[in-house]
Amino acid sequence: MTIHLRSDRAVFRFSGPDAHRLINDVVTGEIPTEGDKAAAWALLSPQGKILAEGLAGFAEDALWLDVHTSVADDFLKRMKMYRLRAKVDIDDLRETHRVGFAAESAHLAHQDRRGPVSLGYRIIAPVEATIDWSTDDTAYHTARIANGILHQGNDFPANDAFAHDIGLDILDGIDFAKGCYVGQEVVSRMKHRGTARRRPVIVSGVDAPAGTPVIANGRDAGTIGQVVDGKAVAILRLDRITDPSAATVEGKTVELSLPAWATYQFGDSVPSED
Repeated sequence: MTIHLRSDRAVFRFSGPDAHRLINDVVTGEIPTEGDKAAAWALLSPQGKILAEGLAGFAEDALWLDVHTSVADDFLKRMKMYRLRAKVDIDDLRETHRVGFAAESAHLAHQDRRGPVSLGYRIIAPVEATIDWSTDDTAYHTARIANGILHQGNDFPANDAFAHDIGLDILDGIDFAKGCYVGQEVVSRMKHRGTARRRPVIVSGVDAPAGTPVIANGRDAGTIGQVVDGKAVAILRLDRITDPSAATVEGKTVELSLPAWATYQFGDSVPSED
């Protein structure tokens, strides 16, 4: 079995009697206390923008969370601030552990079940156990792009997108039944008012770098994320896409398609907030 190193991910371990309560009270998702499922989550600003996002899994009496390396320092700083006097140990494992992806379970593994098709397993292991891992993570990004899964750092920067923009409300990355968390008011308002207009869209036939605009009906509808084998996931304004076959990137016609898990459609508009 091949395990692909995801060198752009940093992992943190939260343990102690108050670990679950701390994380559950701060991030958007339903945080697991058992099982092998990797749960999606996001840490938001008070304005509802994503500061960090990743997966959380329970193992060895601890919660294991991974984030993009570009936001790791900020994530750690904020979680230490939110900890206050809670009985929680936060271990920064960037020097001792690595994150990988595999089609089968190995080491400390949690299944990534975002969407109707499993993306395999998030693998966490000590550095010394990763010597034989493949350093090519193309297989992982090919799979997640085909499933319309966006990643902070690869597809959008920190403090730029809302949780609804990356589909967390559909991908079980938001627990609408639990109490307050940072940014919860914005998330709830977008849900109840139906004001989410930007959504993940798969773009095929791309020959341009990440960050290039997608033009629909002569207007900028959003930008593409990381490109792998001519495909990317973009956060696009649905109301600006009335003809998906007419969109272009750098003047070249591209194909727009919705993820299999999408509950939205091209051309969707939102009610006025006036």
